[in-house]
Amino acid sequence: LALNAMMFRDGVAQAAPSETDVLTAWQTGEAKAKSVIWMFMIGGTSHMESFDPKPELTKYGGMSIDETPYREAADQSRINKILAEPGKEKREVFKKLMPLIAGHKKYGQSGIEVSDLFPHIGGVADDLSFLRGMWTIDNNHGAQLTFHTGRKIGDTGHPTVGAWASYGLGTLNANLPEFVVLGEPSADCCGRSFTYGSAYLGPEYGGVRLKVDPKNPLSYVHPADPNLTPDEQRDAFSLIGELNQLSGIDYPTDAQLNARIKAYELAFQMQMAVPGLMDFSKEPEHVKQLYGLDRKECLAFGSQCLAARRLVEQGVRFVQLFHGYSGNAGRWDHHKDIAKLMPPMCAEIDQPIAGLIHDLKQRGMLDETLIVWGTEFGRTPGAEFRDKNVSGTGRDHHPHGFTCLMAGGGVKGGFVHGATDELGFHAVEGRQYVTDLHATVLHQLGLNHRMMVPGRQRLEQDFGNVIRDILV
Repeated sequence: LALNAMMFRDGVAQAAPSETDVLTAWQTGEAKAKSVIWMFMIGGTSHMESFDPKPELTKYGGMSIDETPYREAADQSRINKILAEPGKEKREVFKKLMPLIAGHKKYGQSGIEVSDLFPHIGGVADDLSFLRGMWTIDNNHGAQLTFHTGRKIGDTGHPTVGAWASYGLGTLNANLPEFVVLGEPSADCCGRSFTYGSAYLGPEYGGVRLKVDPKNPLSYVHPADPNLTPDEQRDAFSLIGELNQLSGIDYPTDAQLNARIKAYELAFQMQMAVPGLMDFSKEPEHVKQLYGLDRKECLAFGSQCLAARRLVEQGVRFVQLFHGYSGNAGRWDHHKDIAKLMPPMCAEIDQPIAGLIHDLKQRGMLDETLIVWGTEFGRTPGAEFRDKNVSGTGRDHHPHGFTCLMAGGGVKGGFVHGATDELGFHAVEGRQYVTDLHATVLHQLGLNHRMMVPGRQRLEQDFGNVIRDILV
């Protein structure tokens, strides 16, 4: 059931498979998590300045890679090997290695090193698994779509991981969608609605966009009549439901009609349920401060994180958060002025993410809620020189090695899986493609991801492999 079906009123809704057939075939009976909170940083966050510090960059900063012991990292054949479409544009990223823009230190009992730009996340390092051997196939921002589907930007007809979770599990709350999207998604250049879409699974399994605004959380649905009492609204919904049932009797095999009816029913139900979820007035002040809502820089993303907690608390299966929308590649795309632009970006998300982990843990929800933090790729160890506007103050795109984080939901805390080389260039240990992340999420939800093939041929790469090393 997806509200986005309403956004395409002239489109067609595909028939959903029988819930009984799907769940008995796909469920493993070994779910560790009930819900997922999936956070995506738009633009490509530097792994070296976040969760995979590389002091060798500072040691050799200002030198060319040929002047270091690591010149083999720049071998062009090795660089091109993983890319779906090796870049035609030659950018000078080996001319000068760039020192780290911030320090780093060890945190917690695990002693995991985290950048000084993320002190709050460092404080919860013992609750996190650091996946430092991630890689992807796209060296441009189509990788935003790749991160969510496993396919490159031209292959838009493939479901996202959130859609697979929705398709495989169904809802825990009939008044809310299984898959919710918060924040402004990727721009048109980089996947847009396809980054939370459901493709051939049918629109009822795609992400439903909500706003963290109690007065207007459903920007594409007219609000309920303010003059109606809750009882009067319930009576109206009941009548609509009876009329819909009669339509179902008249047209029992019309899958398009049935899917649209369900979407409209959910829209009406959400008009009553969602505004209250987005109203934080009854949250204790200390909880709001935990997410940084008393700080201007944290307010927007902190509100998304608090809303995510409230949504999973009410049974939403998959909540996808976006951060860094700019109308193009994204605000994490630091081709220049990284020392100036990255620190305030980190401040926007650092306390909210740590606050979410603390809050879930205090409520006894972290064990059943899987948190994923990611970005489309990392940044180059070398400074980028392209033209007079991009002249050595930033880092270029880097798909060869980057970091993702996971917490809760049966994942080890205080654990590092995988590694990049001494410069942060290539993933050399525990190499994991993005669909390995998807497979792990679905596995923790109790789904056999290899059985989820609804009449379509999927590539081996689409399935991915469960990252068992990080599981409790």
